[in-house]
Amino acid sequence: MTADRDLARLGVGLVSSYTEAARAAEELLRRRYHWADAAEAETLVALGGDGFMLHTLHDMLDLGHPRPVFGMNRGTVGFLMNEWRMDRLAERIAGAKPIHVAPLIMKATCVDGNTHSHAAINEVSLLRETRNTAKIEVSVNGRVALPELVADGVLVATPAGSTAYNLSAHGPILPLQARMLALTPISPFRPRRWSGAILPDDTRIHFRVLDAGQRSVSAVADQFEVRDVATVEVSLDRSASLTLLFDPEHALDERIAMEQFAT
Repeated sequence: MTADRDLARLGVGLVSSYTEAARAAEELLRRRYHWADAAEAETLVALGGDGFMLHTLHDMLDLGHPRPVFGMNRGTVGFLMNEWRMDRLAERIAGAKPIHVAPLIMKATCVDGNTHSHAAINEVSLLRETRNTAKIEVSVNGRVALPELVADGVLVATPAGSTAYNLSAHGPILPLQARMLALTPISPFRPRRWSGAILPDDTRIHFRVLDAGQRSVSAVADQFEVRDVATVEVSLDRSASLTLLFDPEHALDERIAMEQFAT
């Protein structure tokens, strides 16, 4: 086997989602290259879409074993992924631009007193569970900023996640280098003119659900949902930095910046 095909020597492992396209791509790559065991690899190639990339990053956080990930899109949107190509993979990985992202930590306390903690790479969202609008008190660094937000919900997004649900909720796009978080209401009713806030990323944001018994609210950290929450605290965890690898001509920071000009 030629050196450029021996990715195991470089400590590169391969993982893929369960979709047909991703599995087919994995089969082609396993025929083409020799891979390190994914559990022991120093770098991972991930095949799938944005959802699978988030799943891969969450798995690394849960195991306490963060490694650089070079994603290739075999999903739908692929905003967090590189273009799918089989050729010169060792060269692409060696020349990739590293992008570092830090996750949010959501600490949710439920009405029954149980507590849950989850990481979020994109966003933490509070969402109404019933036909009734949610009523939420919003505090910033221990100070009540909004005594009562009446809305379908509210979210906190990282720069990496600012082009996802946050953008759909008309929140701001944050450059990846910005040390900021987006605090964005979801279909707000009161206050009518409040469109959200951009906060320093060392801010602690605390949500208290008002009338939680009648107006149930769930809290979602990326894909992880906690039902019937009473309070939720969100902050950035810089100790758990993650690294995504991108082709320099198609890096995430530039794509996020260009999203500001999308029509």
